[in-house]
Amino acid sequence: MSRNVEEVTKLTESTYKSVMDQFNPGLRNLVNLGKNYEKSVAAMILAGKSYFDAMSKIGENAAVSPVSRELGVVLMDISEVHRKVNLELEENFKRFHRDIISELERKTEMDVKYMTATFKRYQIEHKMKQDCLERSQSDLKKLRRKSQGKNANKYENKESECLETLTSRQMDMQLFIAEGCKEALVEEKRRFCFLVDKHCMFSYQFASFHEKARDLLTTKLNSWQDQCNDASDMPDSILSMIEGLQTPISITPLPSPSPSRHSNMTAPPAPPLKAQTSPLANMFTQGNNIATATRTTNNSIGILCVSVATGLNNMVKRPRVRTIFPHTAGNNGTLISFEEGDVITLLIPEERDGWMYGELENSGKRGWFPSSYCRALSEPVVNNNSVSAGPHRSRSVVNLHHQDTETDEATMVLPPADYSNVLQHNSNSSSTVAQNYVQRHSPTLSASSSSSNPHAVRNPFATVRLRPTVTNDRSAPVV
Repeated sequence: MSRNVEEVTKLTESTYKSVMDQFNPGLRNLVNLGKNYEKSVAAMILAGKSYFDAMSKIGENAAVSPVSRELGVVLMDISEVHRKVNLELEENFKRFHRDIISELERKTEMDVKYMTATFKRYQIEHKMKQDCLERSQSDLKKLRRKSQGKNANKYENKESECLETLTSRQMDMQLFIAEGCKEALVEEKRRFCFLVDKHCMFSYQFASFHEKARDLLTTKLNSWQDQCNDASDMPDSILSMIEGLQTPISITPLPSPSPSRHSNMTAPPAPPLKAQTSPLANMFTQGNNIATATRTTNNSIGILCVSVATGLNNMVKRPRVRTIFPHTAGNNGTLISFEEGDVITLLIPEERDGWMYGELENSGKRGWFPSSYCRALSEPVVNNNSVSAGPHRSRSVVNLHHQDTETDEATMVLPPADYSNVLQHNSNSSSTVAQNYVQRHSPTLSASSSSSNPHAVRNPFATVRLRPTVTNDRSAPVV
């Protein structure tokens, strides 16, 4: 019997200590972890909101596409459904905080004080009852020692009274221990029941949330999946447009020496005005006039100069040209600007009113440009800023007028000192004019003509500029 009492007493004390030393600290830790759980879920909800907002933006962009419009709507629907799911999750965790975390935090602080006081009261009462029981046992032992003497009947009544008291206190002690153990175990179970009940309610709410989320997600899931079964499927309007582009169109080919992607290009209409003539064209025109005069006097000298426009008309065989003067388009969108030395690929080899259509190789810009501002790429480039080592004299736009005047003076023939052979001198003068022009504009022709006619003498005063004289002499010869 005493063994059972001791075991029950130990069980009672261990139960109280378990609640105070393990359960309540465990609740404190659970509250802290629950708060961290709430923070993590709140961060997850916020990240999910940002994620699905970005997906909705992508859906809005896709909704503009003619072939991905339905997929863009699907993306926006998916983001909206997940936004609703996140809102439900947020509401569930608000209830989790209100019904579990806050309650556990409040109950834990109260229960620590309550269990400490209850266990202390149990210990005090147990000690008092234990002391009374031990005192009764001590009194009974004393009476029994005295009754063993000569007067045994004298202590018989007292011994029976002491025995009854001891029995009563012992029964009271056993009842106290039994009730104390039961109370301790009930208190322990009550706390675990509270914890389980709260989390059962949370689990029920979470299950309800998942069912609602499942309904939201699966309602349109099949229709969403149908939109992305075949990525190659396109609307009928797009297919008809593509089929229309695949229909061959008859195009009259432009003459070109080699097949090129530029031959099928369509250009904007040429500017209505005549192309501006480059300074180089004036030089070539002057050469034509002199060459005409030369052919009348000396048939051995061929054509000395060809117009730039004629040269560009022959560029059909060579569809690339190099610019020899800079050009600015201004506000005209159909023209192109370029610098000296740029290479242009001719997209339309025919010249139209002094304009040609091509593409700059360095920038890829296309447009019209004056044909007189360039020459074929195979011809040597005239450097307008340098002077050649031979007798060829280069011209620039700045000094063009001055050099034209100089050319006129250089081709002027001074009369000889002897007027005896006028006809022969006129013939020599004409040949001298042609030879001087050839020497200035074509070193090769100058050298060949010099070698073929060793008796030709160049005018040493060709470059002398005469100053005009003014006189007030109004006298006249007397007739």
